[in-house]
Amino acid sequence: MTEAKASTPTLGHGKICYLEIPADDVAVSSRFYADVFGWQLRHHGDGSLAFDDGVGEVSGTWVTDRPPMPEPGIVIYVMVDDAAACVGRIAAAGGEIVRDYDPEAAEKTAWFRDPGGNVLGIYQEP
Repeated sequence: MTEAKASTPTLGHGKICYLEIPADDVAVSSRFYADVFGWQLRHHGDGSLAFDDGVGEVSGTWVTDRPPMPEPGIVIYVMVDDAAACVGRIAAAGGEIVRDYDPEAAEKTAWFRDPGGNVLGIYQEP
């Protein structure tokens, strides 16, 4: 994203604020998200690896004690500046495109499977 990183997240009732992403290998999954989306990586006090999204509004961690979401149910979308370019970065970083970006579609989206096996989406604001 090209927007400046927020100094503190927006707080409010009902806001989605934290994600726990299943991963087989936290190092591989964290590198994927950092490389593709620019997420900032940091360590919690207990040594576990955490992230802050590209604008500092959502944080989370990777967990190894639960299975991935290999099929779309609730699809979490990550906002991107350029969906076509991001599809290429996803593939280059070890992800798999599940539903490709369609430049003719009204909504600029695609679905991908991350290295941990989770299906998520990307979304480009029109």
